[in-house]
Order: sequence, then structure tokens, then C-alpha cells
Amino acid sequence: MPTLDPEILHQKCPVTAANIQRQVFVCTGVSCSNNNSQATLEKFWEVLKEKGLLYGKRGSLDGTVIVTTCGSVGLCAAGPAVLVYPDGVWYYGVMPEDVEEIAEKHLIQGKVVDHLLAMRVSIGRLQH
Repeated sequence: MPTLDPEILHQKCPVTAANIQRQVFVCTGVSCSNNNSQATLEKFWEVLKEKGLLYGKRGSLDGTVIVTTCGSVGLCAAGPAVLVYPDGVWYYGVMPEDVEEIAEKHLIQGKVVDHLLAMRVSIGRLQH
């Protein structure tokens, strides 16, 4: 594949020029789906859009958080499971009513929501 000029890349793929700070992965695999993870996912979209944080077609190009579905983050037996990257924070049992607290405390204030915390792993940041 040919290398694209950064300006052309930004035009074709606006996310490459976005000010993304975090990515929230919401498990929608079978076990988490059986625990209604779709409702948790939709609540993340709703709350983060209201707060002006959501990046993408459901939010805006000014958003700083991407919300992504995934097949599993390894906590399906205790789902719905949510992973906040690059913070390395894995939450379990995240119900729609927990999303506002995660948005406020974690995504805005930078504080882990302890009562939902399953584990925290150290993840190195990639530097350009």
C-alpha cells in the first residue's frame, strides 16, 4: 500500500487528526450480551454525547473519547465488561446506571471508579 501524505490521510480518515484521549471498549460478546451490554453501550453513547466527549458519527469531530464494541475483554462471566484504554482499567458488571459515574469520575476527573474495578494493568503509551 502506498504511503499517504498526512494531509490526504487526515482528509480521508478524520480520526487521524482527532484529539482522542481514550477509547472505551464495551463487550458485546455472548455472555455480556446476555447481561444486557447493548444497553450499557447505548448509555455510553448517550452520556458521552451529552457531555461533548463522544467522538465520531454519534458524537462530533471535537470529541475526545471513542466508544467501541468488542467481542471480549476477558471478564464476560462478570459482565457487562468495559475496558478504558490507554488507562488499562477494566470494569465489570457495568450497568447503564453506572455509565454516568464512569463518565464523570474516570473520563472527566481521571479517577478510577473503585466499586466497579476488576483490575488495572500498566499499558505503555506509543510515542510518535
